[in-house]
Amino acid sequence: MNLPDTIHPALAAALAERGYDTLTPVQLSVLAPEAAERDLLVSAQTGSGKTVAFGMAIAPTLLGDAPAFDAPTTPLALLIAPTRELALQVQRELQWLYAGTGARIAAGVGGMDIRTERRALERGAHIVVGTPGRLRDHITKGALDLGQVRAVVLDEADEMLDLGFREDLEFILEAAPEDRRTLLFSATVPREIAALAKTFQRDALRLVATSAGEQHADIEYVQIVVRNDEKEHAVINTLLLHDSSNTIVFCHTRESVKHLTARLANRGFPVVALSGELTQAERSNALQSMRDGRARVCVATDVAARGIDLPNLDLVVHADIPSNPETLLHRSGRTGRAGRKGICALIVPLHRRNAAARVLRAANLESTMRGAPTIAEIDARNRQQILAVAGETVEADDIDAGFVAELLERVTPEQLAAAYIRRELAARPAPEEVSEAPISAFHEKAPRRDKRFDDEGKRFVDEGPKGRPEPMTNGRWFTLSIGRNRRADPKWLLPLICKAGDVTKRDIGSIKIFDTETRFEIAADKADAFAATVASNGSSIENGADIRPSSAPGFQKRGKPGRFDDGPRPQYNKGPRFDAPRPARDDGPHYKVRSDKGAKLATKPARDITPPIAEEAPRPPKKAAFNPKDKGKPKYKNRVKHDPPADAGTGPRKKPKGGYDPIN
Repeated sequence: MNLPDTIHPALAAALAERGYDTLTPVQLSVLAPEAAERDLLVSAQTGSGKTVAFGMAIAPTLLGDAPAFDAPTTPLALLIAPTRELALQVQRELQWLYAGTGARIAAGVGGMDIRTERRALERGAHIVVGTPGRLRDHITKGALDLGQVRAVVLDEADEMLDLGFREDLEFILEAAPEDRRTLLFSATVPREIAALAKTFQRDALRLVATSAGEQHADIEYVQIVVRNDEKEHAVINTLLLHDSSNTIVFCHTRESVKHLTARLANRGFPVVALSGELTQAERSNALQSMRDGRARVCVATDVAARGIDLPNLDLVVHADIPSNPETLLHRSGRTGRAGRKGICALIVPLHRRNAAARVLRAANLESTMRGAPTIAEIDARNRQQILAVAGETVEADDIDAGFVAELLERVTPEQLAAAYIRRELAARPAPEEVSEAPISAFHEKAPRRDKRFDDEGKRFVDEGPKGRPEPMTNGRWFTLSIGRNRRADPKWLLPLICKAGDVTKRDIGSIKIFDTETRFEIAADKADAFAATVASNGSSIENGADIRPSSAPGFQKRGKPGRFDDGPRPQYNKGPRFDAPRPARDDGPHYKVRSDKGAKLATKPARDITPPIAEEAPRPPKKAAFNPKDKGKPKYKNRVKHDPPADAGTGPRKKPKGGYDPIN
C-alpha cells in the first residue's frame, strides 16, 4: 500500500479496507505538509475524489491525536453542498471513511422532514452535512449550534453561487467561530469565489489539483451526427450499441426529461427520471434504483444530476447539446471517475453542429465523429454478446444433466439454440431505423464574401452579395397555432420550425405573426419534405402547438382578430364597411372657406344641408390688450382676462371681480 504517512491512523484502516492503493492528485495535495491546519482554496474537477480529500484533510483538526471521537454534543465540522443529492452522497462517503472513529454524522437538506433532522441534531452529532437553505433554517431556529465548529467545508462553491446561495453562505460563515478552518473546493475560481475566499478565509493556501483536460483524459468524446428529426432514434440506438450497466441521458428542460423517459420506457428500457419537479423521496428512489440495478438508464436535467456518483457509470449521453463548456464538463464528469474509462456521446443534429463544435473547442476537448448506430451494427453486437454468454456457460452438473438429456430427446440442438436466441433478442429493445450519417455536412462552411483591395489599393472591395437576401419566390405557406396571444417571437419560432420540419433557417422565408397564429413561408424545393416530416410527427410540436398547410399568407383585417382573407389583395383593405361603392356626391351649392395659410379662398362642394353663406363677414378689430405697466392703473400679478373698469385708478383700490389681487 502506497498511502502517505500524513493520513490520520483512524482513517488509514478504512481506506485500506476500501481498496485504496494510491490517491488522486487532489487527495495528495491536501495531505501535503504545507497544507496542514491551514485554510485551503482547492480547484478540482468533478470525479477527482474531493469528498475523500476533504474528509482526510479535516481529520487531524477534528480528532487531533485521539483514535476516536468522544460522546457527541455540538458539531465539530460543517460540510455544505449545493444540492440534496450531493449532500446525501457526501454523508454516505464520510460514513465509511469515519466508520472506525465512532463519528455521528447528521444531515440537513431541503425536501426532508425537518422534525427528524432537528431530533438528530438534539441527540448530538460530530459532523453535519447539508444544503445552505436548510442549514440556515436550523441556525435561525436554534436547532444548530456552531459555537464549537472547528472546520467548515464548502463543496462545489461555484455552483452554490450560481444557484443564488451567496447570502445563505455568508450568514452561515458569519455564525461560525473566527478561529475555524475553512476549506473551499471549486471546479473553477471566478471573481465571486475569490472574493468569498478573501472575506472568510485566513491566509488560504491555493491548490490546483488537476486541469480540465487531464481530468477528462479517461473519457472518450463522440459526436453522433443525425438528422434533425432523428435525435431520439439516435439516443435509443446509442444505448443499445453500448449496453452500459449504468447510463445518464441529459436534457435541458423538465418537459424533455418527461418526454424522453416515457419514450424509453415504452421501448422496454429500465429507466428512471431525475428532475427538479420530483420530491426528495422520488429522487432518492430513482438513484437507489440505479445503484441496485433495477434501472439502467437515468434521464436527468443538469441541476438534478449535479455531483451524483453512480457505480459502473460507463456512458453519458447529451440528448441536448450543453450551452457552455462548464455544463459539458460537469455532465461528462459523471463518468470516467477514479481511473475508470467512460464514453461521452453528444447527439448533434445538423442545425446544431456549429454549437457542438464551439462548446467542445471552448472546453479544449477533442472528439471523434460518426453517424447514429445502425440496425446492422446493433444486431452484430447482440450476436457477439449472445455467443460470449453461451461460451461462458458451465457444464451441467448431476442434477441438470438429466434435464438436458430430456430436452435433447424432445428437440434438436438447432431448435434449442433457436429458442435461446429468440429469448435473448426478445429481452432487448428493438433498434430504430436511422438515415445514413451526413458527416460531410459538418465540414461544409458557409460561402464567404470575396474581399480584396482594389487595383489602386485605396479601398476595400466586397464582391459578395450585399444587403438583405432576396425575398423568397414561389414559396409555400404554413400555419403555426401560436400567435401574439402566446408571445410569439421569431427568435424562438425559427428554431422551433426548423426542428419540427427538418429544415434550416435558409429554407424559411417570411414569418407573419398574428393574434392567434403565425404564418411562415417554406422554400418550394423543401415544402413537400417539410409537410411530410410534420405529418409523420402528427403535426403536433412542443407545448400543444401544431403546424398546418396554408393556401396563402393572408392579411389580417382590422377589428377582426384571427380572420384572414383568402389571398393577398392588390391594395390594403381597411375593412368590410368600405368595400361597397360610395354614392356620388351631390353637386350642390358651394361655399367659401379659409385656406390653411389664410391667404386664399377655396371652394368645396357642400356635403350636407348646411345653408350656404355668400361671403365671410369681416371680423371686428381686436381691442387693445390691457397693459398693466401703464401709469395710473393698478398692477396685477398676471395678465387679466377682462376689460378694466372705466374708473380704474381714479377711486379707492378695490378687488376687481374675476381678476387678481393688485400688487402694492
